[in-house]
Amino acid sequence: MKMKQRMKSRGVFVGFCILLGFFLLISRLWWVQIVDDDRLMKMGEAQWSSTTTLDQKRGTIYDRNGIALAYDGPAYKIEAQVKPNLNAKGEPDSDDYVQDPVMTAQKLSAVMNVPYEKLLNRLTGNPNAKWVELGPEAGKLTLDQKNKILDIQYPMNPDTGARAKKNQMPGIKISEVSNRFYPKGKYAAHVLGFLDYKNDAVMGIEKQYDPKLKGKPGRLETIKDGAGYQLPDGEVDFQPAVDGQNITLTIDHQIQSYVEQALDRVNADFKPKGMTVIVADPHTGEVLAMSNRPHHDPNDYRNIENYSNYAVSYTFEPGSTFKIITLAASIEEGVFARNKHFESGSFKRWKSGPAIYDHRREGWGPISYLNGVQRSSNVLFAILGYDKLGQEKMAHYFDAFGFGKKTNIQLPGEGVGNLRNVTNPNKFSPRDLAVTTIGQGVTVTPIQQVAAVSAIANGGKLMQPMIVKEITDPHSGKVLERIEPKEVGRPISEATAKETREILQTVVDGTYKEGATGRSFKLDHYSVAGKTGTAQKYNDKGKIVDGKYIYSFIGFAPVENPRLLVYVVVDDPAVNIPSYEVGSTIIAPIFKSVMQQSLQYLQETPDLNALRKEAEVVEQSEVKQITAPELINLTTEQAKSRAKEAGLELEVMGSGQKIVNQVPAAFEKVGPGTKLVVVTDGAKAFKMPDFKGKSMREVLEYSHLMGMAVNATGTGYVVEQNIEPGKALTGKESIQVKLSPQYQQ
Repeated sequence: MKMKQRMKSRGVFVGFCILLGFFLLISRLWWVQIVDDDRLMKMGEAQWSSTTTLDQKRGTIYDRNGIALAYDGPAYKIEAQVKPNLNAKGEPDSDDYVQDPVMTAQKLSAVMNVPYEKLLNRLTGNPNAKWVELGPEAGKLTLDQKNKILDIQYPMNPDTGARAKKNQMPGIKISEVSNRFYPKGKYAAHVLGFLDYKNDAVMGIEKQYDPKLKGKPGRLETIKDGAGYQLPDGEVDFQPAVDGQNITLTIDHQIQSYVEQALDRVNADFKPKGMTVIVADPHTGEVLAMSNRPHHDPNDYRNIENYSNYAVSYTFEPGSTFKIITLAASIEEGVFARNKHFESGSFKRWKSGPAIYDHRREGWGPISYLNGVQRSSNVLFAILGYDKLGQEKMAHYFDAFGFGKKTNIQLPGEGVGNLRNVTNPNKFSPRDLAVTTIGQGVTVTPIQQVAAVSAIANGGKLMQPMIVKEITDPHSGKVLERIEPKEVGRPISEATAKETREILQTVVDGTYKEGATGRSFKLDHYSVAGKTGTAQKYNDKGKIVDGKYIYSFIGFAPVENPRLLVYVVVDDPAVNIPSYEVGSTIIAPIFKSVMQQSLQYLQETPDLNALRKEAEVVEQSEVKQITAPELINLTTEQAKSRAKEAGLELEVMGSGQKIVNQVPAAFEKVGPGTKLVVVTDGAKAFKMPDFKGKSMREVLEYSHLMGMAVNATGTGYVVEQNIEPGKALTGKESIQVKLSPQYQQ
């Protein structure tokens, strides 16, 4: 009985276990098929399916003539496996991992040009990592660097010529990637921009047009067998990569080369803080060249120091180049009369605060409006703007010429500038409004200046600057988008533009006697119109920095129908010459080199008017060159008579009757109207001249004649002297003068 009972209990227990097992099996099946099916399906798909990303090719950037300036090409990437893959027993399944990080860092350091310590830290810095990145330098290696790494891993036996079969630097994996190449190096660097090691676009066209240039990656999904091979008809999904579109710029590679060469020469000789040159077609707004210093090689982006394209982002007080706008507005409003006269020297319409002075502080007496432009008279432009135009019209024209707002050129980071002293003037400081007429108290960008002056060159049309010409399909070459020149305003009439051009031409073609400030910018065979500029610099606290200036010139040629406009800006060159000589020494060579070569390259027909003037100058120089007469030992009356016969002016120093010295020296070649300065034997009657506003050259001439020593500080024009004007001199004194550029030329 007991046996039966035990058998029955065992049967019940076994049945219960079978039932429980069946229940658990059903539950598990339910869980797998109903609850956990998504996860398991994904695990299965991961084993039998494969998804590959198909890389696209980034679009190429061309100049207007089809020269490639940026394109994609092959490069190589290395990564390091610092821990091994483990098998089922927890043992390394191979020795292909970094086993000696010290040796590996030493070997790679020489190839990658990266400090050994930095590489060692990257290899050992994360103890939990299985794979490590070796930094941005490892992301885009050249073919030469790749081959050097392979030579380390599998060195060649010099005796047999065979490579080692065993990897001598395990764990370093090489893969092919795409790299961005800039074949012309530093050429137009700020215009093009670059791609960093993550392939992110930085600066320039690369950044502005990144969505169009980068394209879209493709995708290929397939089904494979247990061995990893694709099954027949195993393609599940295929989405082809879409290559990026090509961009054609308005830049002309040859004109850009002229600009780069000119800037390189000046940079080597004078080492300025910065430089910008823009060359544009004034009729279309197309930028044909644009360059800055300092610049960089986008192929070596890790060493870039200057990320700003000064041509579009830098805002500064333009100085006298801005007077062009005041002049054009005055002509348009009918308040400029070439032959009308004004009293030069100083201008003041307010009770407190300093006056506005001409760069020659005492002025030139009454001169015509035309001569005021030629001499870059601050007083004239203050009269035109402050007295005759007034605040509202000044604000209107400055805005109409495009200042105080973006030009919308197709480049990132464009600056705006500041017209606050015109649009919202301080009623308690009227001088702040007055100085805007001469390019102080307002800030502009170089590209705004180019657009505004182009409106004068092209007959009154404000054109939107453009640097992208068209966008094309990378395979068919079909034009997807063509950017046409765009007129955005008409600030002045065609007649006003023509008269402004004619007047600006006299700034360049004018004579020394007329005080023309742009004489150094004349070209061979082409007429030029333009304006010089000298702008003050400010420190971080907004205070003017003495002796530090931004020098510039903006001009176009030929004057009758301008083909090109060139704007040159040079920031604080390292020179030991007076500021008034910087234009002829530094700015003019850049402008003339770029403009002359570019016009010839474009096969621009020589300007007949310019050729005629050149012929006249040659003829006049042959006929009118005068030899300074010898006046020493003559009486003052005889000297006056001899100077008059030669067509020269005479200034007598001293009260004696006999000439003992003269400047210029006898027999020197001089021009008509040159002033001869003579010293008589009555030296004790000398009186101290007023040197204020005079150049150092003039001071030295006088001191030489008087036989007195001169000590000078600063550069520019005299603002202080140690001996009062009119004081009787003994001839034993020492003259001390302080010079400073007090003007915006």
